Amino acid sequence: MIVCSCNVLSDQDVRSAVKAERTCSIRQVYGCLGCSASCGRCARTIRRIIDEALASARAASCNGRTQS
Repeated sequence: MIVCSCNVLSDQDVRSAVKAERTCSIRQVYGCLGCSASCGRCARTIRRIIDEALASARAASCNGRTQS
């Protein structure tokens, strides 16, 4: 699914950038993908994808156990 029409970035592009670079900000994702934000309409969606990807990575590193 395309999440950034200005730069034609998909949700998979964002997830790949987060996984490869452990990026945690929208600016870092754009930098990793070699572009920059234009209109900003995608910011909330990209933030949600970043949060989901980082949470998934944390869960995988804990072997599925929740941290207390």
